[in-house]
Amino acid sequence: MPSLRRSFDALVERRTASIPTVALALDERLALAGRHGDFSLAYSTAVQDDLSYFGDASGYIAFGRKMGSAVALADPVAAPAERTDLIRRFVEQARDPCFVQIGEASARVLSGLGYKVNRMGIDTRLTLTPKTFAGSRNETVRYSERWLLKNGFSIVEDDGSGAHAAEIKQLSDAWRAQRIVSHREMRFLNRPFRSQLGKGMRRFMLLDPQKQPVAILDFDPIVEDGELAGYTTSFKRKLPGITSHAEIGLTKFAADRLHDEGRKFVTLGLSPLAGMKESGFPESRLMLSSMQRFYRSPWINRRIFNVEGQAAFKRRFHGDEEPVYIAFRRLSPFQMLAILRLSKAF
Repeated sequence: MPSLRRSFDALVERRTASIPTVALALDERLALAGRHGDFSLAYSTAVQDDLSYFGDASGYIAFGRKMGSAVALADPVAAPAERTDLIRRFVEQARDPCFVQIGEASARVLSGLGYKVNRMGIDTRLTLTPKTFAGSRNETVRYSERWLLKNGFSIVEDDGSGAHAAEIKQLSDAWRAQRIVSHREMRFLNRPFRSQLGKGMRRFMLLDPQKQPVAILDFDPIVEDGELAGYTTSFKRKLPGITSHAEIGLTKFAADRLHDEGRKFVTLGLSPLAGMKESGFPESRLMLSSMQRFYRSPWINRRIFNVEGQAAFKRRFHGDEEPVYIAFRRLSPFQMLAILRLSKAF
């Protein structure tokens, strides 16, 4: 089957348009993300393997190709004033590419180019203030942190030395073994996990009473006007059987620490298929109704990915839910399949 897929992909690729790419080194991409990466996936577009880049030394659009389809990942990593032109040029060169996990500004540009724009989920933003977790509605969040500390757990930040790399790898492997799909890691919308931290990332660890890591929470940086403003959750891992307070308590502790450093916000990342409403742009009604059904589907949640559970976890923190969009001219079954295959959904 893999060889048949590769043969089919090669055949289709030969019949599709060539897209000019720019060879940007990792340090160059990180520098651009450090200046213009004001959205959750900016850092991931810079460091993820197997992506291609359209643009030049002043900014880029990250994209993947599969089954003859080009799929742009997130917003352009470029100065805001240059993003519209970059999108227009990419659309012209790639001949109607699809765009996934974009923000409202990019969605508006693409709608003006004749694209249909649907919601594909929500990102949750926690504005960091002394009262972020105050009030009765956040009592369960505060209780989780208290419970952990009361029961001999401790929360620390990884210093980046790699001292816990072996334990972190074992923890991640054990976590993956319990997933619905355990034999591969998601890609594209999420990059594969690495035990060693990348430049600019942050990691908070939950240690058991014996001081062994039992859960971790990784963050990627987000900038505003070229300054570090906040972070987005990139990875969560915990050992099977560890208390459900682990992820909640870790998130609260990390958010409080980042607030103390002067950071403005933390985003919790994409909740796919959650918050499916009309986008406010010309859109596909069929896609909207299909995504609403997929979100509620017991089969999807049990056999593919627990989208309801992920959204419920993030809603515990009562953050602001920001819509995330998918844009396309004519979303064919091949394009949808290409997105799923790029993401390693199957």
